Amino acid sequence: HGGTMDNKVAQTLARAFVQLGYRAVRFNFRGVGASAGVWDHGRGEVDDALAVIAAERDLAMPLALGGFSFGGYVASQAAARLAAQSPAERLVLVGPAVKSFPMAPVPKDTLVVHGEADDVVLLSDVFNWARPQGLPVTVVPGAGHFFHGQLALLKSIVLGAWHPPLP
Repeated sequence: HGGTMDNKVAQTLARAFVQLGYRAVRFNFRGVGASAGVWDHGRGEVDDALAVIAAERDLAMPLALGGFSFGGYVASQAAARLAAQSPAERLVLVGPAVKSFPMAPVPKDTLVVHGEADDVVLLSDVFNWARPQGLPVTVVPGAGHFFHGQLALLKSIVLGAWHPPLP
């Protein structure tokens, strides 16, 4: 669907995680950029995310997952599949594609950030997904799906909602 690890929202999330003391790993989903494979409607992409986590994870360090748009769906599914064995410490979903893909239920401390003027993923759809879970949604006034002109605010929201991991 045209998403890339070089998207400015994905880069902003990675920078925030690094500033919080995490090691950030971004990757393209199958068929994007130089990644092999073809679009698998979310199924294979979740498997790919879990493979990246398995390859890059240091069990001595806390794991945090973040995702933007379709990546929010993938992060929610990956977190749900990891929950029983080695759960993520925190989850950040920015503009999650809640209506297009079957989002997994997420932990109560999940940070959900959404643009008020998002015309790709409607704010009302995010509220409809979050409401039954009792999940707060942080709304950035006037922001669209790609947070044009609002990336510094997005980063500060992530930083402000998080406690850095202990060394």
